[in-house]
Amino acid sequence: MSLQERIDADIKSAMLAREKDRLNTLRAIKSAFMLELTKEGGQNELDDATGMKILQKLLKQRMESAAIYHAQDRAELAQEEEAQALVIERYLPKRMSLAEIQKVVEQVVGELGATSMADMGKVMGKVSAQLAGKADGASVAAIVKETLSG
Repeated sequence: MSLQERIDADIKSAMLAREKDRLNTLRAIKSAFMLELTKEGGQNELDDATGMKILQKLLKQRMESAAIYHAQDRAELAQEEEAQALVIERYLPKRMSLAEIQKVVEQVVGELGATSMADMGKVMGKVSAQLAGKADGASVAAIVKETLSG
């Protein structure tokens, strides 16, 4: 079952269970998928890799919004964003720990023979491809920078 099919099936089950918050989040995901499918040059079906990128983007948006709401002392809105983020996270692969990311970075640095910050682009490209969907880019970049400068 593709990611798009899972979302459609979960929308139906959320409707039957009358889970309003979950349903709203799933509809937002489906809407983002439909936008991707209907944009110029779009395809008939959404591959899972593209779907994961969309989910990561939606998750990042929800987390940033929640942080802004917390900063503005608007707990009810922050809580709503965090609840939506939890629904989105269920469809993403489990996040890697910093130690696991460090291990992959060290392996790639060794493979490429990277020795300085000048090699950061090459290392980031390869690490990002390996960890797509499993780690956020900011954490990966920080670890790569620390490894190459240390």
